[in-house]
Amino acid sequence: MRQVRVHGADDVRVDEVDPPVPGARDAVVTVAACGICGTDLGYIRHGGLAGPGPEPMPLGHEMAGVVEWVGADVDAGLAVGDRVVVHPGNDELGRIGNGSPEGGLARDLLVRDAARGDRLFPVPAALPLDVAALTEPLNVGIHAVEQSSATPGETVAVFGCGPIGLAAIAALRDRGVDRVVGVDLSARRRELAVGLGAEVALDPRTDDVWRELARRHGSSRSMFGTAPATDVYIEASGAARVITDFVDRARSGARMAVVALHYEPVATNFLLVMAKQLTIRGSIEYPARFEAGLELLARRDLSTLITDRVPLDRFGDALGRLTDGKDCGKVMVMIGDVR
Repeated sequence: MRQVRVHGADDVRVDEVDPPVPGARDAVVTVAACGICGTDLGYIRHGGLAGPGPEPMPLGHEMAGVVEWVGADVDAGLAVGDRVVVHPGNDELGRIGNGSPEGGLARDLLVRDAARGDRLFPVPAALPLDVAALTEPLNVGIHAVEQSSATPGETVAVFGCGPIGLAAIAALRDRGVDRVVGVDLSARRRELAVGLGAEVALDPRTDDVWRELARRHGSSRSMFGTAPATDVYIEASGAARVITDFVDRARSGARMAVVALHYEPVATNFLLVMAKQLTIRGSIEYPARFEAGLELLARRDLSTLITDRVPLDRFGDALGRLTDGKDCGKVMVMIGDVR
């Protein structure tokens, strides 16, 4: 079968590999669709999880498909033919597509220890499997909102309207937070942000973002001067300046959740963090219930998050959509039947 694997720095290929060999506690899922994201770009750039390893590293951790095989020790509640979303894992089992021997950018995916009961989740009949594959990135956005502690009535700025920032906007609106401003360089992503519920989306090249935040959210005066009264910031851009500007220009008591990947250290004025009593929290991976993303997809039509659908044998084209200007939402690799 075909599988996308990283062989070294900037060396990613669609290989022919042997199909998985499952055990009694495992399941095999025929993948219908699998998203690709900035994390995958990082793995490709570095040649693997932390550089090249002894074996090529499979990619793909945002997948949905159909159960093809179930081990004898797996609970009877899971059956061949079930449409499912796969939890990529975040423990000793290994993270699918994140350094383990398995990856979702393949026809057949081995799900180790499916008998444990928290790896496969049923997809509602009305939900296409490519949309269901948004569960993983949507959960990342949901968790960022959780880490921000945003509540209805508060004002929020989301910096970076790629798939995770867009997921955060959708999650904010779902929990009743209506006054959300998006910020992104891409016109397409700004359009998507407004479509998903942002009041407005700003272009930092042409808009004075901090003045616009003050105009829309009001101003707050303190010993540090006048600042936007914005309560919450979600950093999903990966731009170091967003963090330094937050520390320098946010109001006292403002909060930030950092969900973007920052590969380089960011200089921070901790005197201002202390004096303004700012809160900066990291956010990685998912809410306690992985089903949360799937349930949100069932409540709200978020299919517009997917802007590109590309077959597996054109994986290079899919990768190009992410690397050539990032003027897109979620890029979904189509592998099987999504009905």
